[in-house]
Amino acid sequence: MESFILFLGQQWMLVGALLVCVMMLVFHDSKRAGAALSPQAAVNLINQEDALVVDLREAKDFKAGHIVNAVNIPYNSFDKRKTELEKHKDKPLILVCRLGQHSSAIGKKLAADGFTGVRRMSGGMMEWQAQQLPVVKG
Repeated sequence: MESFILFLGQQWMLVGALLVCVMMLVFHDSKRAGAALSPQAAVNLINQEDALVVDLREAKDFKAGHIVNAVNIPYNSFDKRKTELEKHKDKPLILVCRLGQHSSAIGKKLAADGFTGVRRMSGGMMEWQAQQLPVVKG
């Protein structure tokens, strides 16, 4: 541990450059995938800007409980069905999946296709339900 601290002290410029590069990479990657929103921030965006919620879970999971007025486009068939979102290109989109993992990949695809208001809900539907926010079944 002592030699590690000594290394940090002697190579502070190298360590600083590494930290800056890592932060820039994380920042750049998060911007390409769309900003992350908490479930509460998603509710505010839905209410204030009429954002469209795109649920990326499978149909059976969607039917078990989803956000009101959400559109279900499963992750596995997204490339075939993404044209359904063309009419919402200038509208804020909130991407939701089970845990928040798939929404990042889809956010990158949508950003590459020119969608500007793409956001992803952090924690996905698990976090939404953990905060006891309303869901619609069926």
